[in-house]
Formats: sequence, structure tokens, C-alpha cells
Amino acid sequence: MNSFGVDAIVRIVCHFAFIYLTFWSLQALRIDQFFKKNNQPQIRMFLVLISIGIGYLASTFFLEILALFRNLFASAQNLF
Repeated sequence: MNSFGVDAIVRIVCHFAFIYLTFWSLQALRIDQFFKKNNQPQIRMFLVLISIGIGYLASTFFLEILALFRNLFASAQNLF
């Protein structure tokens, strides 16, 4: 029962970390060229929403890979 809490904390931290990393890396792009001038709040909101989407997908992929390895090692341990 205690592992559910730890798993939830790991998932939350992982999601926020990947969203932050995505936001940080998207700031290197010149996305403002695709928007009208003087629309900084809209550009920032677009970056936040895109960061949430891409960060969530990357985090889910990473967590799924971890779960697959954990299951693989658990099943291999049961064989021996």
C-alpha cells in the first residue's frame, strides 16, 4: 500500500520535470516570428501549453520504459 504513494510522487515529479525541461528547451526557438507583434502573453501561453503536451508525452514514455524494465527484472527474478 505504501508503494502507491511513492509511485504517485515519482510520477508527479517526473511529469513536472519533463514539462519544465520542454519549456526550457522550447524557449531556444524563435516562435515569436509566427505570431503578430506585441502578443507576448499569447506567445507565452502557447509555449506553456505546448510544453505541457510534449512534456507529458515524454514523461509517460519514460515512466512506461521504467515500468517495462521493472516488470522484466521482476519476471526474470522469479525464473531463478
